[in-house]
Formats: sequence, structure tokens, C-alpha cells
Amino acid sequence: MKIRSPIVSVLGHVDHGKTTLLDNIRGSTIASREAGGITQHIGATEIPISTISDICGPLVEKLSIVDTIPGLFFIDTPGHAAFTSLRKRGGALADLAILIVDISEGFKPQTFEALNILKMYKTPFIVAANKIDKLFGWDSVKNGSFSESFKNQAPNVQQDLEMKIYELVAALHDEGFQSERFDRVKDFASQIAIVPISASTGEGIIELITMLLGLAQKYLTTQLEIHEDAPAKGTVLEVKEEVGLGTTIDAIIYDGILKTNDEIALMVPGDVLTTNIRSILKPRPLEEIRESKNRFENIDSVTAAAGVKISAPNLDDVISGSPMQVVSENSNVKEEILKEMDDVTIDTEEEGVLVKADTLGSLEAVVNLLTDMEVPIRSANIGDVSKRDIINANIALDENEEHGVIFAFNVNIHSKVVDDLNDTNIKIFKGDVIYQLTEDYAAWIEERKEAKRKAYLDAIIKPGKIFSIPKLIFRQSKPAICGIEVLSGTIKPNYPLINANGHPVGKIVSMEDNGESLHFISRGQKVAMAIDGAIAGKDFDEGDELYVDIPENHYKVLNREFEDKLSEDEIRTLEEFLEIKRRNEPDWGKLGLFES
Repeated sequence: MKIRSPIVSVLGHVDHGKTTLLDNIRGSTIASREAGGITQHIGATEIPISTISDICGPLVEKLSIVDTIPGLFFIDTPGHAAFTSLRKRGGALADLAILIVDISEGFKPQTFEALNILKMYKTPFIVAANKIDKLFGWDSVKNGSFSESFKNQAPNVQQDLEMKIYELVAALHDEGFQSERFDRVKDFASQIAIVPISASTGEGIIELITMLLGLAQKYLTTQLEIHEDAPAKGTVLEVKEEVGLGTTIDAIIYDGILKTNDEIALMVPGDVLTTNIRSILKPRPLEEIRESKNRFENIDSVTAAAGVKISAPNLDDVISGSPMQVVSENSNVKEEILKEMDDVTIDTEEEGVLVKADTLGSLEAVVNLLTDMEVPIRSANIGDVSKRDIINANIALDENEEHGVIFAFNVNIHSKVVDDLNDTNIKIFKGDVIYQLTEDYAAWIEERKEAKRKAYLDAIIKPGKIFSIPKLIFRQSKPAICGIEVLSGTIKPNYPLINANGHPVGKIVSMEDNGESLHFISRGQKVAMAIDGAIAGKDFDEGDELYVDIPENHYKVLNREFEDKLSEDEIRTLEEFLEIKRRNEPDWGKLGLFES
């Protein structure tokens, strides 16, 4: 039996330092290049024992494992709330886990979520208390041992760190775990080790890696034994399109051997797919499977544990998180996979928005966020935005303007359909940060609501009052023309007017100032006004105050929905107007039976 590398999942809250930790170990800069500074896909990296020996030196040699454990295989999981399904896949696959926590921020929503995943799968884990270099007064030693670095800190800094460690101990206790700082742990089988680190400066990483290897050596040796010549077993991390290869899968092989031309079985919605491997691509050691691009090695076979990219026919519908097994004689792989896998499907509706993403994992994440926002989804698929998507979005647009939307995460729009898209009213949200797409959509919906509200408000006749200026009656009737001053509100043509007794005066035909026709006038303006149906001296006199006659249904809408949009002078005028109306009709404008 061969001993494989332990698979180590790195979990935690967004921006607590998961990818930065792995960058430090493998000497990469992936975190700085990630969209929005946030991991958007599951990643996987093989760290050979030779690299670990270079990092940890004598500490690893004391464990006497250089010849038994070939290295560590890390899985990096997204920390944002949308990526529950991706973290679940990483947690289910792992032999060990690092739960990374910002030492100053403590446990956050995704920390608790990650902890629940580890509980669910009974995965042993270590807590990495990250960002010790951010503690006030901390004197960093690049890539140094935490134990040595801690000794050289000022007493108040040491005390600050100890307080924060015990806050983590308390949080873990509340979740049912006993824990202690790693160098004070008495029983690793019953206590969780907390290792203070800085993913940025490298402090404490020596102890963190050594702890992982020590736990693997002491508790997981039997679990890590593999049948080197047995048919491979693995798990699909992501399904994605690659230029020149078509749809591929990124997979972790955790047992046996995988060879080119092997027939493999995978989960698709409602069934099991079998297909033959065309090619196996493996990232070089220390290379991240998401970032390798052209730095893959084309290999004939691979033995667990390994992360590989597989090219094969008919992979489009494979489900992220699916078990993967090599089909061998006398094996009942289909039943095994159906038993093992919870069916991961995306529910769609007859009406709703369209979602396109680069991988099924990303697709699940976008769909999760939209579902939480109660946004109906008409269609959800991987791949670039196509002509068919434009047609479907146009159909959705005809049914509901807010459904004529395409979410395009980390995918392109085919050049042939750009013109088609520009000729439509379809709204597209495109980008490589998932939460940014949904935030932009929420802002767009809010803008639309506000625009509709404004248009509705503009159509409502609002309170206003004018004053007929003495000695400025230019025409007595047909229509009456007089000079007026606006005392409150905004006055527009076609507004009906009443006098202080509640009697109709007429309807505003037009308003002019120095020969210029005006579409509206506001408080303080003095203009010439033509009032159709009014006779000066009969319906109104010089010096009268006239009110805009608000229809009863308009008043009810104003009172119910738009009172906060009225100015103080409009509110006063509305109260005066209401008093005039209710002199003649006591129940005018009342909203309900019990309104006083």
C-alpha cells in the first residue's frame, strides 16, 4: 500500500487570508490577481515534501515523515457567502482542514458555516489565527517561527495576542470544541490546535505545516493508504470551458491510478454519464490548478492524490461535486455513484432572468445569491452568451421588463451577437466578481423603482396655491387671463382650480412670462395665466387665493404613498385644501372606514 498526500481544505470567511496563506507557501501571487480580491473558484495545489522541508527545516525532520508522506495537497475554497456549495465540496473531500480566522475580527458568518461543514463531514482541523502582524505594536520577523517571534514581542503585545486567542477558544467552546494554542495542547485527539500566523509575513507557517503533517502521521496513516494500481476514484471540483479543449473538468484524484483512454463514470442531472478520457493535464508542483493556463503537463497517467484537468467527450452536463470513478470489469459504478451523490440541480421557472457562468460551481453561486434575493431564474447554463440567450432574454423581456436580464459571470459575449444585443432593451450584468453582479442588479432594480415612483408622482396632481394679483386682469373670460403669483407648490397646465369656498373656477390653459410659454411654475414666480371656463369678477376676484383642485383618488395616493415627497408649504396647502373640501363633503378623501 502506498501513502498518498493528505488533502487539506482551507476554509474561512471572505478576506481572512486563505489564498494569501497558500501564496506564501507556494511562492505565488494569486490573491492579488483575483477579481475583487476574492476567490471565485475552488483551487488545488500540490506541495511536495521537498518544498515543505525547505520551509520547515528541522521541525519536519523531527517527525521522520519525509520518506512516508509525499507532501500536502491543498484545496482553496471561496469565502464569500454565495459559495456554500463550493466550500461543501472542498470540506467533503478533505482529510484535514485549516480554518483560517482573522485574529482581530474573530468568527464571522462564513467561519461558522465552514465550521458546520467540518462538523458534518467529521473533518479534523487546525485553526490558523491570521494577521498577527496587524496587532498594534507587533514586531514582524519574515517567515519566522511564531514561538521565536512571540518571545521577542513587548509584554503588552503578548497580552493582546493571548486575549484574542482566548476569544477564539471561547467561540469554539460555544460550538462544542475544546481548543488551545498549539504549543499548549495536551491531547490532539480531543483539542483543536490554534496556530497564530501571518499569511502576509509568513510568521507561524512553519508551525502550521508541521502541525498538519504531525496530525496526518499520527491519526491518518491508514486513511491515506491507497491501492496504487486500482481504478481511480475522485471528485469533480469544477466544469469549465477551455480554449482548444472544449468543456473540461477539474478533478481531485484521491485513490488509485487514472490513465488516458480510461472510461470514467460521472454524475449528470438524473443519470450517470460514461465517457473516455482524451487527455490528462496536470499542473506542475506548486502551480495552482486555476492559474496554470499553459503550464500544465500532458501526462499518460496519475496516481492519487492529485489535481488534474480532464478532457473528454460530452462533459457539458457533468455536475460540480460529482464523484468520478474509472469503470472496470465487474464493477457496479453507476449504482455506487447514484448512492454517493446528492443530486445537485438548479431549479428554473417559466419566467425569470438568464444566468451564464464559466463553471457549474460559479453558476450555483450566482443562482444561490439570486434565489436569496427572490429573483426568478428562467435559464442557467455554463458558457458564453449566445444568440439563443438573446432570443430567450427578449422573450423574458416581453413578459416582464425586470426579467429581460442576463447575468454573465466570467464569460464573454459572442462577437456575432453583440449587435443583436445592442438592438434590444436587454440589460446585461457582466463581470468577474459575483457579488458585484448581484449588487449592481439590486441597484438597477432600485433605480427602476424610483424612476417609476417619480413618473407616478409626476402624474399625480399635487397641492398648490396661487394669488390673483390686483389690477392685473388682462381678459375677463374665454379664457380669463390674469397676473398671478405662486404661493406654494408647483403649478402646471391643465390643473383645475377652486376658490376658498370650494367652488370650481376653471382649468389652467397656459402660463407665460415675457412671451415665453411655461410648462410649470413654482413658488414665488409671477406670470400671466389663462384659465379656461373662468369669468373674472364672477368665479374669482382680484386678490383671491385659488387652490389646485386635487381629484379625490389622487389625494388618497398622495396621502398613502407620497406624503414624504411634499414640501412644508405643500403640506400646509394640502391641509387648507382638505378643510375646504370637507366643509361640503365631510368624508371626502378618507382612506378607510375608521379614519378620523
